[in-house]
Amino acid sequence: MERPEFYRFHQGERQLPFSDTEYEARIAKLRAEMAGLGVEAAILTSMHGIAYYSGFLYCSFGRPYALVVTASDVITFSAGIDAAQPWRRGYGDNITYTDWQRDNYWRAIRSVIGTGKRIGYEADHLTLAQKALMDTFLAPRETADIAPAAMRQRMHKSAAEIALIKAGAAVADVGGYAIKEAIRAGVREIDVAMAGRDAMELEIARRFPHAEYRDTWVWFQSGINTDGAHNPVTGRVLEPGDILSLNCFPMISGYYTALERTMFVEHVDAASRKIWEANVAAHEFGMSLLKPGVSCAAVTEEINGFFAERDLLQYRSFGYGHSFGVLSHYYGREAGLELREDIDTVLEPGMVISMEPMLTIPEGQPGAGGYREHDILVITEDGSENITGYPYGPEFNVV
Repeated sequence: MERPEFYRFHQGERQLPFSDTEYEARIAKLRAEMAGLGVEAAILTSMHGIAYYSGFLYCSFGRPYALVVTASDVITFSAGIDAAQPWRRGYGDNITYTDWQRDNYWRAIRSVIGTGKRIGYEADHLTLAQKALMDTFLAPRETADIAPAAMRQRMHKSAAEIALIKAGAAVADVGGYAIKEAIRAGVREIDVAMAGRDAMELEIARRFPHAEYRDTWVWFQSGINTDGAHNPVTGRVLEPGDILSLNCFPMISGYYTALERTMFVEHVDAASRKIWEANVAAHEFGMSLLKPGVSCAAVTEEINGFFAERDLLQYRSFGYGHSFGVLSHYYGREAGLELREDIDTVLEPGMVISMEPMLTIPEGQPGAGGYREHDILVITEDGSENITGYPYGPEFNVV
């Protein structure tokens, strides 16, 4: 039997997160960027890049995937193990490459692009090994990094994206309330986290009955485990007086949203309450700064000054907020839209950004623990819209 290097396998009904019109508009903007760079074919290889332009979110398990965009073609390239799922969940054409021999992935891409072209690729994602194979199989005349242009495009959300992000924020609120109900002394972090995750997944399934369900998660931290924003869940048992960090992350078709809150079990001591209230005040101040025409760096400096006046700046460990869209804890990031000193991006209507100041007081000091509040805001023509509903602060979150 002669086995093929690649083939098309299309079956079933297509179900995409957005309309064809939405994807066509995104691809038209990408083609405009390609023209500006003189790129004849773009090869997107990241999860966020492929998902943004096609809707298909791959599961790699060590296999390479791609979306190729030319002046006439939009084609995803996927492994045989996925069968027709990439076609059902993706805009445009799909080609399946086989693993009967090594590098059929690049042979499939070459069948569309040919050789000797000026190729655009994501330099922040393509590995050195895959870049060498690209050069071998496609023999590009020149190459260009299209990742920055694609990132800039993802930073500006369409109306359809904003609607999905708002739904995600509402789902996060559902998770927050479920977590609050589950908190009590004597339960483990993992028990509380599961309550929040289950509530969010059920709410996503209710709101989006035809979606794929995966990757929704909760980081629920207590005591010393609150010192880092991304600390994983453990089996630590909650005790009266513990500081808690609630972190809900619903994932809908690759789109990430978040709710993060400081909480305490049963009571909060005076030193902790003072730090908590200072962080809440910084949070409210920071949200008031998010409006069109202001740079990320300028917002950061304002909040830095707020903390410095209270002798708390030394307890801040990362930026004050970031963009939302096609991203996750293991893929994607719109690094050009983060509230940090080194980001000069100016906020514009249609951007979506969080405000999430965090202070970490070291163990052994009064008020020890990590304090973080997190709301999501949509930048509008004349200000911003807060799409997070779950309350913050001591009046609601001493459980």
